[in-house]
Amino acid sequence: MKILLAEDQAMVRGALSALLTLSNDETIGPVEVTEAEDGTQAIALLKQHSFDLLLSDIEMPGHTGLELAQWLKEQHGAALQTKVIILTTFGRAGYIKRALGCGVDGFLLKDAPTESLLSAIKQVMAGKKVIDPELAISAIGDIDPLNDKERKALRFASEGLSTSDIAAKLFIAEGTVRNYLSEAISKLNASNRIDAARIAKQKGWL
Repeated sequence: MKILLAEDQAMVRGALSALLTLSNDETIGPVEVTEAEDGTQAIALLKQHSFDLLLSDIEMPGHTGLELAQWLKEQHGAALQTKVIILTTFGRAGYIKRALGCGVDGFLLKDAPTESLLSAIKQVMAGKKVIDPELAISAIGDIDPLNDKERKALRFASEGLSTSDIAAKLFIAEGTVRNYLSEAISKLNASNRIDAARIAKQKGWL
């Protein structure tokens, strides 16, 4: 099985890679792990190679795990062969809703037992969805008011980028960035872009 492991924390990435490579789980079989240190590197690897499974952190520089899942879905559609499991420290309802919308096959918390991860991989590769029942129930809650453009602009703003820097990243005019941020601030009833980003992160919408 060829797995792409996308995780920006080197220690966590190394531990997961070793776990998967040395698991010797008969139900999974031999595993070949390719590591990506952030979302940008993961996209580059997905363009160059085929993988059976993308195992990705949710919050990473460049592209989030959910953005990677969305990219795969847009590139391959119904022909998509790569399964996707998202790992996160946070069980936020907004994350889970977006994960389901992106066609993610599994959603696990990083503090889950090792056996849970191996079991999830086995089930996902067999065509099943694996999401903790309590997390799935929590997804039936607040509705995410942000669209993708507002979310991207707000995420870059939360990283400290200026309006001009965000415009360059998204290949749009500065005025358009200001409009996106203004809409996000309004929708979240926030006082400014930083407050809006804080609210969105707490909800799992960013």
